[in-house]
Amino acid sequence: MYKYFKLSEFDSPDQPGSGEMMEHEVVQALDIARDIYGFPIIVTSGFRSVAHNKAIGGSRKSSHLLGYAVDIAVPNSRRRFLLMEALLDAGFTRFGIGEDFIHVDMDPQKDPNVIWTV
Repeated sequence: MYKYFKLSEFDSPDQPGSGEMMEHEVVQALDIARDIYGFPIIVTSGFRSVAHNKAIGGSRKSSHLLGYAVDIAVPNSRRRFLLMEALLDAGFTRFGIGEDFIHVDMDPQKDPNVIWTV
């Protein structure tokens, strides 16, 4: 279904098969971003069950709960820049920047064109 990803990569750790609940447009945009980026994209968090989200201290309004968000590992600042560029080109408009990851989402209930630090 997707060129670079299996939906199981987006599973909540406590709910096998839950990656199926990811929004198609999000995974499709990640496929496009991966083509542009030229390096593997390692998903560290995709869909989250309510229990898992609570256990890790996630927001009660987390876009991960709806399948609209993904956290992606980044090994260094150069790759962070290249990944950000690819994600923007692929259509993502919401970004959270962490020390070793980037959060992206396409939640239609939240304001677009924002970047924050986590």
